[in-house]
Amino acid sequence: MDKYDAIVIGTGQAGPSLAARCAQEGLKTAVIERHLFGGTCVNNGCTPTKTLVASARAAYMARRMEDFGVSIDGPVIVDMEKVKARKDAIVKESTEGVENWLKSTENLTVYEEHARFEEPKVLSVGDDQITGDKIFINVGGRAFIPPGFEDVDYLTNTSIMELDEVPKHLIIVGGGYIGLEFGQMYRRFGSEVTIVEQGERLLPKEDEDISEAIQDILEDEGVNFRFNAECIGGSKNNGQVVVEVNCNDGPPKITGSHLLLATGRRPNTDDLGLENTSIKTDDRGFIQVDDQLQTTADDVWALGDCNGEGAFTHTAYNDFEIVAANLFDDNPRRLSDRIMCYALYIDPALGRVGMTESQARASDRNVLIGKRAMDHIARSKEKGETKGFMKILIDADTEKILGAAILGIEGDEIIHSLIDMMYADEPYTTIRDAVHIHPTVSELIPTMLENLEHLD
Repeated sequence: MDKYDAIVIGTGQAGPSLAARCAQEGLKTAVIERHLFGGTCVNNGCTPTKTLVASARAAYMARRMEDFGVSIDGPVIVDMEKVKARKDAIVKESTEGVENWLKSTENLTVYEEHARFEEPKVLSVGDDQITGDKIFINVGGRAFIPPGFEDVDYLTNTSIMELDEVPKHLIIVGGGYIGLEFGQMYRRFGSEVTIVEQGERLLPKEDEDISEAIQDILEDEGVNFRFNAECIGGSKNNGQVVVEVNCNDGPPKITGSHLLLATGRRPNTDDLGLENTSIKTDDRGFIQVDDQLQTTADDVWALGDCNGEGAFTHTAYNDFEIVAANLFDDNPRRLSDRIMCYALYIDPALGRVGMTESQARASDRNVLIGKRAMDHIARSKEKGETKGFMKILIDADTEKILGAAILGIEGDEIIHSLIDMMYADEPYTTIRDAVHIHPTVSELIPTMLENLEHLD
């Protein structure tokens, strides 16, 4: 049995960097990957989806050329085989880059097998067994498939990206981040799209004004929605997909050519042999961790999607930073230091950081709010991108930023000026009084901060 100082299970966003750092620090290290190097982000998450989003935006803008005084002869045609080939090439470069990096790192052994705990510190890796003093679990997650779809062909966020044709009518079950992103994308490719949501509105964790604005944006592009779908199920009929929605309003069934299930994610922890260890999970299978990402077992850490503490590429990488800082840098970084931030990559994008408006109301703080519509911003008008708005929340007593949302052109980029302010623990007056470049969207953040009102 081979013995290692450190074993990393999985090569998502946290795993490769941690394995390389352990090896660099002189630890005899093993990294285990059972399928594709790079994890969700590289293979079926950020990299491929944002590549497809870019192609979809190109088609959308081509159809809008007359708005800018530019003429294009003939209809806009989407060649899905070429779109997919472009996506595949970018993904291939990324995943091969991760694989080559790991395999060329000194003091690091790469296993391409499935890992399973046989004892607390013993792993079976294919036909071999290895043991390690320190073990880091970075196994990621996969699509959650709800009951009721056993008798119908369906797509997940992974398999839909293997399509080399544009679906005639794509039905999406789930009005969350994945469903909305693919919904707009395929509508722009030319599909009829219907999004079915169990709840009363999209994105229930977001404020209602955000949800309503996103719905308006997508409906303007022709995406259809069905809400309050309490009893969802699927069946087949003459080669078509039939989704039962059982809504109060509208037909009880929707028929389409393709079905995407976008109903959430589950961690890849059910086949790790955790029952042979003292590692505890919650009722959804997420590995329980403390503020330094240590599990309930000694010298075992869990990073990335499998710990339920973020489920984003940037939070997974931050997990690596926290673990490495504590192990090697004598720097006691903590999970609780992290300010939650993320983006929804519809177009225009939503950038979010910190508290929502509803959370601020529930906090009993003395809160100020500022808001500005994108159609009041010169840069947005000039670029023909006037949908959405920006909103910021301020603690009136401390003058610190509590949270913000920017739904609008480049909202996923602009939000970083506010993220950095929050990490710097600076008062909002710092950015309010700064001189920003004109004409930009960012320059309107200070003007929004000059017109704050108390949150009722």
